Order: sequence, then C-alpha cells, then structure tokens
Amino acid sequence: ESHDWYVRRLAAFARSRPEWFEAWRAAAPQDPGALLVGAQLAVDRVWPSPARAELLREVSPLITAAALADDRDPVPWRIALDHARGSRAGHRYFEELWEAAVRRAPHHYSCHVAALRFLATFQRGSHGACFDFADRAAQDAPADSLAQALPARAALSWLTDGCGPEIPRARLDAAADRALALSARFPAADPWPAPIRNKLLYVLLRLDRWEDARAELRLIGPYATSFPWDRFSDDPLGHFLRLREHLLTAPPGPVPAALLTWSPAPLGEHDGHTPRRRPLG
Repeated sequence: ESHDWYVRRLAAFARSRPEWFEAWRAAAPQDPGALLVGAQLAVDRVWPSPARAELLREVSPLITAAALADDRDPVPWRIALDHARGSRAGHRYFEELWEAAVRRAPHHYSCHVAALRFLATFQRGSHGACFDFADRAAQDAPADSLAQALPARAALSWLTDGCGPEIPRARLDAAADRALALSARFPAADPWPAPIRNKLLYVLLRLDRWEDARAELRLIGPYATSFPWDRFSDDPLGHFLRLREHLLTAPPGPVPAALLTWSPAPLGEHDGHTPRRRPLG
C-alpha cells in the first residue's frame, strides 16, 4: 500500500516538475520505479480529456512495461484497472486484470478500490453488486487490512449516486461499523488511515450517527484530506474546518444541507461518474 501511495505522489510531483522525471528516466530508462511512475503519470495526464478513452489506448505499452519490470508488484495492475475503466474496456478484460492483481496481492486495498470503481462505472445503479464485492473482500481480509473499509466506500458511492435500488439501512450501518473497527486500530491523528477516516466521517454524517462522527473527527485530528471535502467546496480544508466547528459546537442533529451537498468531481479525479446526494428515507 505504501508503494502505491508513493507512486501516486511521485506522479503528481512529476506533473508539476517534468524536468525532474525526465532526468530520472534518462538516467535509468529501465528502472522499475521510473517505469511505474511514468505509467501513472501518463494515465493522469490524459484522464481529464473528453477523448480519454482514445488517448488511454496509447498508454497501454507503458503499463505493460511497468508490469513486466517487476512481475510481483500489484501496483501496475491497479493502474491497469484504472486504465480499463477510463478506456471503457469490456468486463471480460477487467476480469483478466483483476485475477492478475489479486494473484500478486490478494488484499491490496488500492486494487480493490480500482475494481470497485470499475463496477460502479459500468454497472450504474447496481450498487448491490458493489456491496457484494466489497463485503466479500472485507470478509476474506485480515481484521487490520485496509480492505475492511471497502464496504464503507461502497456505502459512500450509494449515498452520493442518486440512482439504483435501495440498500437496507442495516447494511449501511454494518459497512460503517467495519470501517469504525478498522479506524480504532490506528492511533489518533495518524496520517496513514486519514483518507479512510475522512470518507467514513461523511458516511457517518449521512447516516445521522452524530456521536460516532464526533469520535471519528477526534481520531482524524489535523489530517483532513482533500477527498471528499473537495466535492463541497473549492476550499476543501476550509469546508472541513466549518464542518468540524459545527460538529463540536452544535447540539446533535442534522448537519446543514450546505455542508453535505455533493458536487461533481474535480478535473483529474479518477472517480468515474458525477454523483449526487441521495436522501435517506
């Protein structure tokens, strides 16, 4: 998981400092790390384009080269799963990539997230299938695996999508409970689980679980992440701080709608579709 995190950050750095990456690639053209960052960078560059599907086809050789450079590494296969979603590949091809990914790391969280996003994109309205996938992955994974947070991620997708059949409230609560148990395994104010904790906070608020939300807010500490708060404001940190102030000072009750109104994904975010806020009945 750390390897995947570093690849994403290095690719983001390379977008703003291309001369740094070009110097690395020139000095070590066959370096597995350089090939991997290059593949991620290529996907990131074309993702915002309306011609994404066509442009991504040109990126395939870079992903293949990264996968061949280190056959044990699951990260090239996570990139390949993202690539399959962006290029609108068929489900059979997705299954082949997925089998290759889990063969290398059966509980790799980022690969599971990439697969979940593929399913959510090409099975619109089929949130039950996404929940089934996430629940199976969590049940098969160790208790301290980040995969325990996958059902909560499926819950977030359902809560914000605005389409598809109803999901039983008990299933949403069970997803949140799994993520809460995982979060409790980490120290407070730990940057590593911060992305999971920030998403979980949104789910808890949508489920009106105020005390759990306040407790999770304390565990987050200073580590607010851009997602999901960049879906509410172009100042995600400011939005998080306003939400935090409300939770810590207001009496228990619904959060003002303005603080939880979901907006389209920013350019470059690999989320697959534009979600909307779903009312809970």
